[in-house]
Amino acid sequence: MELRHLKYFVVVAEELHFTRAAERLNIAPPTLTVQIQEIERSLSAQLLVRTKRSVALTPAGEIFLDEARHVLAQFEKAQSIGRRAGRGEIGRVEIGYVGSAAYAGVLQEQMSEFLHAWPSVDLNAREIAMETLLDLIVDGQVDVGFVRLPMTMPESVQRHVLLRDRFCLAIPKGRAWRNEQDAIQPRRLKNESFIAPEQDAGTFEVASRGGFQPRIVSAPGSLLAVLTQVSLGAGISVIPSVACGVLHLPCVEFRQITGEPITSEVAAVYRSDESSPTVNNFIAQLAASPIREII
Repeated sequence: MELRHLKYFVVVAEELHFTRAAERLNIAPPTLTVQIQEIERSLSAQLLVRTKRSVALTPAGEIFLDEARHVLAQFEKAQSIGRRAGRGEIGRVEIGYVGSAAYAGVLQEQMSEFLHAWPSVDLNAREIAMETLLDLIVDGQVDVGFVRLPMTMPESVQRHVLLRDRFCLAIPKGRAWRNEQDAIQPRRLKNESFIAPEQDAGTFEVASRGGFQPRIVSAPGSLLAVLTQVSLGAGISVIPSVACGVLHLPCVEFRQITGEPITSEVAAVYRSDESSPTVNNFIAQLAASPIREII
């Protein structure tokens, strides 16, 4: 039995008249009669009582009608879902991000805009260490990542810059120069201990400008963990300026660094050969987004 047989039977059951049913189905009445007989033979059950003047459902026919309608409705639903999935209107996007992307609001902005356009898509976002995020994207476990540049990208991954900001300095309250209100010169940091965030490019650039090698005593991971160690007096840290505006811990101050801004960028990264229509819709939005400057 095929799906068309169920449709034939439902139309006959609704019309209770073979000629009218055949007209609805655009087939000849004898052909329709044969099709209904095939259904009854396959089920070994009589579904319709036919006389020269009337057609009526048997008890078995009434039960079968309910099930046939259910199957046809499910088939229509499956077709609709398939078409929507093919257009990327439904599905799931796995997102990985580093903390500074969330602190900058870039992650929230992009997710909100996408869900406004594609409300039936499921976006699952989780914070992931930057050192493992690219591998997860290449392996297909994460679809889109929000990372802090610079970082080396494999050929299979593309990127689009969403935000550009500068690095600033997080320091514990205390000793003499730390009580100054002005921006701090890199050379004055030569003897300091550094707490390195995931993106340590700013740390090494400050040290290069100051003419020294940074003494990194800890690299705890997330920006919150970094600032916690700073608040405990374990050292200072060179962090993105977006975090300076949103993360406030006791005993931590934020200062600018003298000279040309040490810039950094938040970018979206994704597979170059992405095949999912849903993910590609998200990528298209990201690729069309202008760079936001916070310098």
